Order: sequence, then structure tokens, then C-alpha cells
Amino acid sequence: MTTILLLNGPNLASLGEREPDVYGTVTLAAIESAVRDRAATLGFEVRCEQTNHEGVMVDILERERGRAAGCIVNPGGLTHTSVVLADALRAFAGPVVEVHLTNILAREPFRRVSLSAEAAVAVIAGLGLEGYVLAVEGLAKLLEDPSTTGSTA
Repeated sequence: MTTILLLNGPNLASLGEREPDVYGTVTLAAIESAVRDRAATLGFEVRCEQTNHEGVMVDILERERGRAAGCIVNPGGLTHTSVVLADALRAFAGPVVEVHLTNILAREPFRRVSLSAEAAVAVIAGLGLEGYVLAVEGLAKLLEDPSTTGSTA
């Protein structure tokens, strides 16, 4: 079965408890379950990873290169700061979809910049848990027919 990597970054393990007025009450476990369930209906398996450490995210991406066919990533705060993570996402062999629970473009000015988005074929922001489910659906389409993606320009 084809595997998709779901990679969540810093502070996302505390979803549901951390700033529920900003991030909602959904937990990371609920997100992972929804992603796994939707992926299974599409014929994919999901490997879920979460870390609070930039280097560990890079290690996971390097380990999964060639093993996972695609990646859904929420880099958390590293979205706005990590050239290293953006480079690792570029080096990942399959398509990458970046997801954010909130609309980062409607937040503080520093959050409106995503260094990692340049390594992604798509970015979904502001739809909460549903954004992750849409990412699975989009990634499944890309993996079945790579020509469904547009240019990066």
C-alpha cells in the first residue's frame, strides 16, 4: 500500500489545550485519525510523525524520502523561520502539501511569510481539521495523476 507521511511540527502535540481560541479544540490525535480514515478510503496508508525539533523534522524527511510517496506537513512556527526545513522539503522525493489550521495570511505580519510553502505543490490554511482531510484528497489525486498539479509560478 502506498504511504503518505503526515508530519506535524512544534507545539502541535498540544492542540486542543493550547490557545483554543486560536487553534480550536481539535486534538492532534483527532487530526491523525481523520487523515488515516480518509486516506484508507482512497487506498493509502499514513505514517504520522510529530516533533518539536527542527533537526528531527529534517531527519524524518530524509528517512522517509523514497519510502513515503507524498507528504502533508504543518511546520508550525518553523513555517516562518526555517530555511533548513524548506530545503529538506524540497529534497523530499514526492509532492508536499503544506497545511495550517489557521489562516496565516490573516494573522500577525511575521506569520504571513511561509518559507516552506515554496517547497509545496499546494498550501491549505484556515480550514482547521478539514484542511488536513482536503490535503489527503489532493495529495491522493496528485499521486494518482501527477499532471493534475499546476506550475509553481
